[in-house]
Amino acid sequence: MSTVNTMRAISQDVLGGPEVLKVVELERPSPRPNEILVRVRAAGVNPTDWKHRTLGGFLGKPPFVLGWDVSGVVEAVGIGVARFQPGDEVFGMLPYPFGHGSHAEYVTGPARAFALKPAVIDHTQAGALPLVSLTAWQALVETADLQPGQRVLIHAAAGGVGHVAVQIAKARGAHVIGTASEGKHDFLRKLGADELIDYRSTDFAEAVRDVDVVLDTIGDDYSLRSLRVLRRGGLLVSILPVGSNELYEEAERLGVRAVRMLVDASHSGMKAIADLVDKGALRATIAGTFPLAEAAEAHRIGDLGRNTGKLVLLGE
Repeated sequence: MSTVNTMRAISQDVLGGPEVLKVVELERPSPRPNEILVRVRAAGVNPTDWKHRTLGGFLGKPPFVLGWDVSGVVEAVGIGVARFQPGDEVFGMLPYPFGHGSHAEYVTGPARAFALKPAVIDHTQAGALPLVSLTAWQALVETADLQPGQRVLIHAAAGGVGHVAVQIAKARGAHVIGTASEGKHDFLRKLGADELIDYRSTDFAEAVRDVDVVLDTIGDDYSLRSLRVLRRGGLLVSILPVGSNELYEEAERLGVRAVRMLVDASHSGMKAIADLVDKGALRATIAGTFPLAEAAEAHRIGDLGRNTGKLVLLGE
């Protein structure tokens, strides 16, 4: 049982499968200048969590507490924080990748990483949105400057980032084409997708032409093949930040552009996302919720790669 100075968190001592995740007691953090302390009510689980659990990724060797998504209540504010006060309901993404730690009862983070939680959604919804929404927003809006009437191809459109990207692209007035298995097409049509391609039976690179923007959430050969569907001067944005220079070389040969990006914490981005939520233009689909202590089960399901939408850990 946590005391006033401790908290429960999900940690790991070694890299590996979901079974390495354990409930531990840690010292409750205190906010430093320009930081807030948040009591976590909900925290999304994303592919980057299970990849770091298995491979270490940017974080290297454990022990560490994963989690970047957070929705909760401000418990305390550090020196210099003017935007929030204790009792405020907030949501945000901790600075990626080194600001991790939301899979716990409490977490600290820069005030600039948060925005007020929209009153029209609960903490579960709010905890599912930040990382995927910021990724899609920064890719489609800040990087690609997606405009009304432009054609955008979104890969893995029913996934965590994908299903949010479909909604953001529609809110921008774009014509949205998505790749997904046929069983998920009805779901995506309800989100506003205009055209859908079953990647299991159709080669998207043959079926799609004259696209202005591609959002590549898969990488590997999808990146290179996606360059062929772009109109001259079009842009591919990959959210897989590491890869060979072949992507850039092929893009230049074809007269198109390609960039790789890594999502970053942003108050302005979170505010834009909150505005879309308030307008009814953006919602997360929840694939499953789990008590904090059952984080390993959430990871086990995530490892399968079959869920539609987001998995979320719930605080008390």
